[in-house]
Amino acid sequence: MPTLRDNPYPAFNFLLSLGGDSGNGDEGTIVGGFSDVTGLKFSVQFADYRNGNEKVNTARKVQNTFTVDDITCKRGVIGSRDLFAWLEDVSRGTVDARTVTVSLLDESRNTVCTWKLLNTQPKSWSGPALAGKGGTDVAMEELVLCCQGIEFS
Repeated sequence: MPTLRDNPYPAFNFLLSLGGDSGNGDEGTIVGGFSDVTGLKFSVQFADYRNGNEKVNTARKVQNTFTVDDITCKRGVIGSRDLFAWLEDVSRGTVDARTVTVSLLDESRNTVCTWKLLNTQPKSWSGPALAGKGGTDVAMEELVLCCQGIEFS
């Protein structure tokens, strides 16, 4: 359950659990540290509707389907194939929908709220941009996830 307070929580303390792979029904373990999670968005679609015998000439808004945006997760390359392997399995026809959990932490690293991404599957993976210029950039990989719902608690 979200913890209410006067000052907003900083956005730099969070954990991402990719779910699956544990075989015992829990949400799995956190694989590496992620630097960014973006796209947590849930929208309800509305249709305009008006009966022909309405007394007012304004259409009503009737709720319809809902959509969940794609979620993008980024982390530094740590020598693990887990993200790529998940997408690779799905691309070969394996159904591997997972519950992915994003947990926001306070300054003491206690969980203050969570977003559960339901029936999540990998949509795309991007490897790092490599350049031999001798810079200070970190090799980053990116995983785009699609899901069918979000629960906030």
